[in-house]
Amino acid sequence: MSGFAVREATVDVRQIMPHMRHPLIFETFERLSPGEGFLLVNDHDPRPLLYHFNVAHPGEFDWDYLEEGPDVWCIRISRAAI
Repeated sequence: MSGFAVREATVDVRQIMPHMRHPLIFETFERLSPGEGFLLVNDHDPRPLLYHFNVAHPGEFDWDYLEEGPDVWCIRISRAAI
């Protein structure tokens, strides 16, 4: 492996219409290879999204809070390595 850090995509949904957020997030997840991830930035705790991931992709993802409010939440969502 080279000494270069892999830069993950950031999906900041704070300025995106609410009805467009989940489709964008799931489209981003679908493009990931095993072990890859992206950073989700939101203005509230996206716990309903976590439940949605558990239904749609059980055991296929990791969800790690990097920042937990009160104004900004940042979560690393990754596709589980095989």
